[in-house]
Amino acid sequence: MQYDRRRLMKMSLAGCALPLFGQTRKPAIAEDDPANVKIAHRLDWKNLSDDDLLFLQQIGLRWARLEFGEGKVTFDMLRAAQERFARFGMKLYSGVHYSYRSSRVQLGLPGRDEDIAAYCQFLRDIGKLGVPVASYDFHPANTYTTRMVKQRGYTTREFDIDDFRAKVEKPAFDREYSADDIWSAYTYFMKAVLPVAAEARVKLALHPDDPPLAKMNGVAKLFTHYDGYHRAEQIAGGSPWWGLTFCVGTWSEGGTQMGKNVFEMIKDFGGRGKIFEVHFRNVTGPLPHFVETFPDDGYMDMYQVMKTLREVNFSGAAEPDHVPKLAGDTGLLRAGTSYCIAYMKALVKRANEEVG
Repeated sequence: MQYDRRRLMKMSLAGCALPLFGQTRKPAIAEDDPANVKIAHRLDWKNLSDDDLLFLQQIGLRWARLEFGEGKVTFDMLRAAQERFARFGMKLYSGVHYSYRSSRVQLGLPGRDEDIAAYCQFLRDIGKLGVPVASYDFHPANTYTTRMVKQRGYTTREFDIDDFRAKVEKPAFDREYSADDIWSAYTYFMKAVLPVAAEARVKLALHPDDPPLAKMNGVAKLFTHYDGYHRAEQIAGGSPWWGLTFCVGTWSEGGTQMGKNVFEMIKDFGGRGKIFEVHFRNVTGPLPHFVETFPDDGYMDMYQVMKTLREVNFSGAAEPDHVPKLAGDTGLLRAGTSYCIAYMKALVKRANEEVG
């Protein structure tokens, strides 16, 4: 009798404990569920072999952001690229065509309508193919880095304000361009392309200025602070086709000077469905000096970033950004890319288990 009572008590305690242990992780959303984060990668369509695409398929990549440079891109070229990726199990999430980057567009110079027309045609074409996002930036005369360095033994990019001012910075054009000049050019561009994007059902995703300095090489920069994004949203008139490519690395570079931190930006814009794409990058610290790092090697807690994205139901693409170079890496930087993609997949899985 005494043995049976002891055994019954143990069984009862074990039965009570099961729900407690079971609650530590919630059922995870399936990787290919449309409501999940889409792990993607930034790829140059001209410099990919079939072996590269096979490699990306092997590491489980299902989405791509395809960058088409500045040259002429036809609908047939875009369709061929989409079909080629499909043969390796990948879909195109976003497209980039650098016709928007011309100095005529971004400085408001004569001839800009020709470049804007080319960009509008690109939007129409990717819209026909069902590519949902076009990512763009608006920072003419930009300098991204001051030198390449070693961080934990891998090769990556550094930016140092003192080095930039002393060794790199120089006037990019025959005169300086004020913030008013660039706001005028941006407004003109947005008023021309946003209606086309809406008609094509393509979301325009605006990248912040990297690094977030008020002026570089004689040209003012706009998207270095929350206020810049807020003003751009007002220019877009609250259109559902305007939103952000939110670069975690860029925002981390600005630190406390950005108006809102990384998590506040995700909760604000992401909470309203205005983050379309995320560049998932870390840095060693904020300005005046930073080194770009792998996601696990910087000062930003990238798990908390991913968790916050899932808390606002972000279901767009998250992509490694400026992948550092590991030993033996060339071309596609396969080792570094694998490192980032695998790390991000693990973060998404754990965030989904925790957030539900």
